[in-house]
Amino acid sequence: MPDEPIDVVIADDQELVRAGFEMILDAQPGIRVVGVARDGVECVELARRLRPAVVLADIRMPRMDGLEVTRTLAGGPSGESAMNVVVITTFDQDDYVRDALRYGACGFLLKDAPPALLVEAVRAASRGDALVSPAVTVRLLRGLRHRAGGEEQQEAAGLSSRETEIARLVAVGRTNQEIAEELFLSLSSVKTYLARIQAKVEARNRVEIAAWAWENGVVTSRDQRP
Repeated sequence: MPDEPIDVVIADDQELVRAGFEMILDAQPGIRVVGVARDGVECVELARRLRPAVVLADIRMPRMDGLEVTRTLAGGPSGESAMNVVVITTFDQDDYVRDALRYGACGFLLKDAPPALLVEAVRAASRGDALVSPAVTVRLLRGLRHRAGGEEQQEAAGLSSRETEIARLVAVGRTNQEIAEELFLSLSSVKTYLARIQAKVEARNRVEIAAWAWENGVVTSRDQRP
């Protein structure tokens, strides 16, 4: 039996953006756009009714912006009924993106991203491996560096040396497969470590693990690319 398709809802107030994303995604095997929204209220209504695997939400929309959409759909602290929300942004919206991250966004996508990256972002978000664009996400998360308690916070989280190393690799954009190859681990072991890290640092998703690592000095100077 073939895998179920990845259902996607797109929300953007620009018709050309909506149409372009829909055309690109519907042309991909295993992906189907099940709803298109012109504003945040319509997006939330469609997402709650259709329960897509991924919601693509623009930051700036009428009636309800992408931040409120993310907070509503990504779920509260309990994570009940949480959806995978990928935020559509531009390079001049870093503050918005950091807020979206705090509200549970699982990934970020530039509005002018090439088609291949759009498809990669959707597929990655659907499987929870959402840190897909180091050029975008790592640059944004770098701005969170050392805002919290540094080593004290690391100790309080109780991460082992292996868990700390994996958190660092997540923070600089490595996929699970790349982490497994670099640390000579099985893919299942990496996933087990990530689940432990997520529980210890109280992260809702992979991007929040990355944010925690940047905030608390886990990322070293050798990782900080220009």
